[in-house]
Amino acid sequence: MALELTFIGSGNAFAPTRYWSSFLVNDRYLFDAPPTLLPHLNKLGKDPREIETIFISHFHGDHFFGLPFLLLEFAERLRRQQPLTVVGPPGIAKRLQALTDLAFPNVFRKDRGYPLHFIEAKDGKSNTAGRVDFVSRVVPHVPGLECFAFRAECDGATIAYSGDTLMCDQLVDVADESDVFVVECSCWEEQCGPHLAPPDILALRQRISARTPFILTHIGPGETPQALLDAGVLVADDLKVFRL
Repeated sequence: MALELTFIGSGNAFAPTRYWSSFLVNDRYLFDAPPTLLPHLNKLGKDPREIETIFISHFHGDHFFGLPFLLLEFAERLRRQQPLTVVGPPGIAKRLQALTDLAFPNVFRKDRGYPLHFIEAKDGKSNTAGRVDFVSRVVPHVPGLECFAFRAECDGATIAYSGDTLMCDQLVDVADESDVFVVECSCWEEQCGPHLAPPDILALRQRISARTPFILTHIGPGETPQALLDAGVLVADDLKVFRL
């Protein structure tokens, strides 16, 4: 089946010229949920009710804080009926309820009109979320926060997603021989805090099958280094669509 990746945004938490990173696969599978999720879905002409499964890599606000607005939309305007599954770090259900209750009391309720399921990611464990089989791996990002990369089988294609991370062997396990690897590269410098930088991307490119295309996201301002372009790496942009 054809594979379509639509980027809701492509920037890191501090990017002054981009919106926060997130992407949608075949209109049904969402990876991370930034605060700009809902207006950008609307701008793209996407029906949020078509989303079946949401993967949350970690609980930083630029990856997670869009979900209360999505639940509000389902409760007040779209009247969702189809089941929705949210995959995330341990505590995902309680975190989302607390965040939603803080933002919009009475939206997170049992009589919501559609089944809402939660699956807690665990390191190295295979699981199924709706129609998606996936494996999650813990990756190093910041102390005290459990962060995940995912390898997901979506409509017959293998999607690899790094989440936010430092360089680690888990990324090779997740991405090798996948049909696409969406990978963060938070700056164009040699190092930029607890994130991947261009030298890491080039090192991963050498370790991961040449058949696997890389799409960089979660990036800052400036021009993509020529070395990355020469290596065949693709770069996401806000609202950009890749068909592979």
